Amino acid sequence: QVQLVESGGGLVQAGGSLRLSCAASGRTFNTAATGWFRQAPGKEREFVAAIRWSGSRTYYADSVKGRFTISRDNAKNTVYLQMNSLKPEDTAVYYCAATYGTTFPPSLYDYWGQGTQVTVSS
Repeated sequence: QVQLVESGGGLVQAGGSLRLSCAASGRTFNTAATGWFRQAPGKEREFVAAIRWSGSRTYYADSVKGRFTISRDNAKNTVYLQMNSLKPEDTAVYYCAATYGTTFPPSLYDYWGQGTQVTVSS
């Protein structure tokens, strides 16, 4: 089992930045691919970004490419999502997820956090 806890959400003006963190505990985390997802009110959850267990590969949704950066520090069992040039349409609950599958980018995730709210005002 892996427990994931997100933090770093909040309220920010359009054009601003936030950095989300996903702290893992439990099973060895440095062999798990990790992703970020988001869900806005009334919308389905959507993929944002993913990073391979080693950090050697990343993958982004087109909507965030060039603005968001996913990274990880396996020594700290933490994955980050740096979000720059935020837009009101980025407002959502952001979730991190992990999987020990070998496919990258992953199509399924086994473990999910509880989410952190990001609100971007115009």
